[in-house]
Amino acid sequence: MKRDVQETVDAEMRRPVAAQHGPYAVQVEEGNVYRWCRCGLSATQPWCDGSHAGTGLEPIEFIAPISEIFYMCGCKQSDNPPYCFGNCRGNNRLSGET
Repeated sequence: MKRDVQETVDAEMRRPVAAQHGPYAVQVEEGNVYRWCRCGLSATQPWCDGSHAGTGLEPIEFIAPISEIFYMCGCKQSDNPPYCFGNCRGNNRLSGET
């Protein structure tokens, strides 16, 4: 029984927290490296501040291909992280769910 409880706790720790419902509109600069918060615990959303330590969730690092406003996922449930696909608003484009 103790192992089942620990497995449940471990699974819950790997589940991200929705920092907000809807995207973060952020200006990114071409060639800069960004680390998108996957856990939802960062105080510097949508970017990682290291708050994920011990959660089993790691940030997604990417290099901005262009300088533009990007819409970064805030609910942490996107079908195409780190970008917002509107999953928290009922849009499940890749999964085909409605």
